Amino acid sequence: MAEMGKGVTAGKIASNMQKKLTRAQEKVLQKLGKADETKDEQFEQCVQNFNKQLTEGSKLQKDLRTYLSSVKAMHEASKRLTECLQEVYEPEWPGRDDANKIAENNELLWTDFHQKLVDQALLTMDTYLGQFPDIKSRIAKRGRKLVDYDSARHHYESLQTAKKKDEAKIAKAEEELVKAQKVFEEMNIDLQEELPSLWNSRVGFYVNTFQSIAGLEENFHKEMGKLNQNLNDVLVNLEKEHATSTYPVKAQPRKKTKLFSRLRKKMSSDSTKANKTPSSPPDGTPITSPEIKVVNHEPEPSTLEAPGGGIPKSPSQSSLPTVVVDSVPATVNGTDENTAVSERSDMPPGFLFKVQAMHDYAATDNDELQLKTGDVVLVTPFENPEEQDEGWLMGVKESDWLQHKAFDQCRGVFPENFTERVQ
Repeated sequence: MAEMGKGVTAGKIASNMQKKLTRAQEKVLQKLGKADETKDEQFEQCVQNFNKQLTEGSKLQKDLRTYLSSVKAMHEASKRLTECLQEVYEPEWPGRDDANKIAENNELLWTDFHQKLVDQALLTMDTYLGQFPDIKSRIAKRGRKLVDYDSARHHYESLQTAKKKDEAKIAKAEEELVKAQKVFEEMNIDLQEELPSLWNSRVGFYVNTFQSIAGLEENFHKEMGKLNQNLNDVLVNLEKEHATSTYPVKAQPRKKTKLFSRLRKKMSSDSTKANKTPSSPPDGTPITSPEIKVVNHEPEPSTLEAPGGGIPKSPSQSSLPTVVVDSVPATVNGTDENTAVSERSDMPPGFLFKVQAMHDYAATDNDELQLKTGDVVLVTPFENPEEQDEGWLMGVKESDWLQHKAFDQCRGVFPENFTERVQ
């Protein structure tokens, strides 16, 4: 007999085709009610349980994979969140190393949680469902063998009830019936034992699976809770440190115009010119010095109150002579000083308002003021507006002004964001 392929012959193919044809005919006769069908209600209940168990297991596997995908997504989101915190956590802030260590432990915890879910839940689930395809195939084969048995039984019965009996055909039919019955019963017995056992195993499997997931989640959230508490403590400490300003506040950058260098040069030049004897112009006209008038003010013995209900002057102030210099009025930023700012005898020239230092500031140049928290600064305008950098003010510390009354020697620039206006 010619071979059609490896292990397959034309005779075997013909035999298989004949079996399929016989089964088809038998199924048609059974459906039409012209042939009885062997029934096993107990086995059919086992098959129904098997199909239900397979459906539930497949759904659980699908949902578990979705759960793991969600855990992985949360892991990635948590990783990006901690990376963002590390990026915004400035180097000089306290707790930076602690925050970085917490971020590392957070990453390890998520990775460990995901891997254990795969090992203790998903892989176990895959193993559990791995036995269903083989059993499903055997159930289908058992069904085919049952049809073969019924077909052989009906053929044998028909030969026995025939009017003209052929003993040789009856003997052969009986032999085929016995053979078909043996194959069917062997498969049927095995499945009758396995299906109930498989059905009962579902309880233990579900318990173990969900216990594993619950235990892993409990431990994960417990450890994550500790990390979150540690991070919260770090941030609370940062907030406290921020409130007491233990880390420096940054000032806006300056152009470093060396304002005092020019002021000192100007003062030195003016002093040199004042010490020289002025010479007469070529036409012989004498140089006239500014006229100085001295007016003595004596207080009235009857009252010390200034006209208009003002604050009275002390006797020492009233007895001092007033020096009036006839000269060109000084200007501030190109404007008459008398109209640009309000003059007060107890304040430096051009006084604008007061500010108080809210943070320490370490001067980085000789034209800057050194500030301590609480220092009061008397703010004055720049003589040249072009010398003022954005975010910087000119002034003199109130303590220096009250002690020395020396404006040009004590004034300097300072960052505005280190202070707060108080008057």
